[in-house]
Amino acid sequence: MANNEDQFKKVVSHAKEYGYVFQSSEIYDGLSAVYDYAQNGVELKKNIRNYWWKAMVQMHENIVGLDAAIFMHPTTWKASGHVDAFNDPLIDNKDSKKRYRADVLIEDYVGKLDTKIEKEVAKAAKRFGEAFNKEEFLATNPRVIGYKEKGDAILQRMGKSLENEDLADVKLLIEELGIGCPLSGSKNWTDVKQFNLMFGTKLGASADTAMDLYLRPETAQGIFVNFSNVQKTGRMKIPFGIAQTGKAFRNEIVARQFIFRMREFEQMEMQFFVRPGTQKEWYEKWKENRLKWHLSLGMGEDNYRFHDHEKLAHYADAASDIEFRFPFGFKELEGIHSRTDFDLKAHEEHSGKKLQYFDPEINEHYVPYVVETSIGLDRMFLAVFSNSLQEEELENGSTRTVLKLPSVLAPTKAAILPLVKKDGLPEVARKIVEDLKWDFNVTYDEKDAVGRRYRRQDAAGTPFCITVDHDTLNDNSVTIRYRDTMEQKRVKIEELRSIIKEDVDVKNWLMKM
Repeated sequence: MANNEDQFKKVVSHAKEYGYVFQSSEIYDGLSAVYDYAQNGVELKKNIRNYWWKAMVQMHENIVGLDAAIFMHPTTWKASGHVDAFNDPLIDNKDSKKRYRADVLIEDYVGKLDTKIEKEVAKAAKRFGEAFNKEEFLATNPRVIGYKEKGDAILQRMGKSLENEDLADVKLLIEELGIGCPLSGSKNWTDVKQFNLMFGTKLGASADTAMDLYLRPETAQGIFVNFSNVQKTGRMKIPFGIAQTGKAFRNEIVARQFIFRMREFEQMEMQFFVRPGTQKEWYEKWKENRLKWHLSLGMGEDNYRFHDHEKLAHYADAASDIEFRFPFGFKELEGIHSRTDFDLKAHEEHSGKKLQYFDPEINEHYVPYVVETSIGLDRMFLAVFSNSLQEEELENGSTRTVLKLPSVLAPTKAAILPLVKKDGLPEVARKIVEDLKWDFNVTYDEKDAVGRRYRRQDAAGTPFCITVDHDTLNDNSVTIRYRDTMEQKRVKIEELRSIIKEDVDVKNWLMKM
């Protein structure tokens, strides 16, 4: 576990040192669980958003985009259930005076059981070598089965208790498992209480007439209230989807793990409207489609898994998370939910407006069912960044820190380096920058020895370094160096654009789906 913690600390410090993520308002000692995306971070974030948007909207004829306002009429949140039911179960430790989410404490306990299973697998793999069959071992090893059954039983009990709002049993479960305060180890707990997560604000110039509003806690409702507008103006036929990316706000009491859980964050959501009765089939299709999208980035199949929900939200008839192996364990990255007709029906009821679809194929009006895919952009950023940060031992015994970002997402695609700052080399390098910058984000770097510059670009995640040397003046060729393999080869200047495009083109990556 310590190694994972060390790795996570490296992720946080590397993100700052290389201009990816800064603490918000750092000169005023920061604001807890609020972060700013720096010069490289904003590019990586934009590239992830574009990669999602292209796959979700541009590649689907029947999915369109939307950008709804953050402020919405307050009745929206009454209809959606957020005013009455958007709560987290919180528990305080009487000795450390720290507040925690009770469900997260229990999930972290189960996460430790998962870590024990992984250790058993690693030990067995070492013992049996090539003859090791992981699936068979997981299915037959008594110790592994014991850990798995214990974890499943704990999560089932917690799910049931939360569903029945039996908060006393949630506390009892924490006590029975002997869960202590992560900070102090103390097991002196208060009762579990529910806490609403919405940020309140006011609209209007005068305190007397101001309307109470909320900052939206999710982007989905902006899609639901615009269902009819989009359907009619876009002449959309069911099944069709509406996609949106944007900020959401939650007053997380236990905001932690860097940008994993923040109070201001960005979501990428798509609500897919289907004929009632077909939702399970579409739910399975979207589960498969979304996992393929993740796998297209080449971050390793072993780093993903599905987690089907034991406890379903009151409006859902199926729900699953795609979990990713972060440095602090497997955690939710994306949710796929079959939301039935709950949302549109609730908005119909509260607004008095019809939100129905006339289906010419069956000659019927109905309220569509919804299958949702919802991913946190900040979590996706953390998944990509933490998975890419690696330390490699080289043949000469030295080590290098390299950020092996999928090149399609890398903030800067190429660094152009004149070997020396004289003899006309900077002029040639600048000319290459001027030419390539129309198609790619590129940078110019002339400071320090070329080897040091390579290391700097490796750590920043730049896939290519292009070095202009004295031979370039005679043969119009440059040395291109590949970040991941450190391989170098001589190419003509006019070939650079096609070499880089081949490697970073969204089409070439999405075609892997």
